[in-house]
Amino acid sequence: MEAKEEILRIIDVLNDTYESEEAWYGPSVVEALRDVTPKIAETRLSSNTHSIAEIVYHMTTWRIFAVRKLQGDAEFDIKTQDKDWKKFPVVDEFEWEAIQMELSLSQEELVSELEKIEDDSFLEEFVPGRDYSYYTLIHGVIQHDVYHAGQIGLIKKAAKAMRLEEDDDYGAFGDRSDYDNSADYY
Repeated sequence: MEAKEEILRIIDVLNDTYESEEAWYGPSVVEALRDVTPKIAETRLSSNTHSIAEIVYHMTTWRIFAVRKLQGDAEFDIKTQDKDWKKFPVVDEFEWEAIQMELSLSQEELVSELEKIEDDSFLEEFVPGRDYSYYTLIHGVIQHDVYHAGQIGLIKKAAKAMRLEEDDDYGAFGDRSDYDNSADYY
């Protein structure tokens, strides 16, 4: 048995969940984001839900968390709502490309850190500053991706049904005057 056989399997699953065209459960993250325009990326289905842009930012945030923990950083944490769920009331083409690029780069960095691990026993060690193992953390990132890929797919489908592309000046909530910066989001 190879010393890092489990880590290599985890990397395969992480990559499949992120970008495979053959994930058994449905669209990967990359597939779910295909054809998402800036207009769709900023869309909220209701005033207390997240947009696709916010979800992608959130996914990137937790990948960065995993990378920093794999690097042994006990102090790094996500302590504020804004660090976890940045608000994007309006998303232009440049910003949408940047949000997606940051997700892609964080995926590459996460895989790179996992490839540095020399032995599967590392997975049983506890994450610095947490009460769970690296095994739990990395599987959590994978589960997080599956959950949010499904969420992105539903938002994309609903946004397209709302025909937002034909309505350049007004989204699902008119002129966005009802956008609540202080609302709790789910």
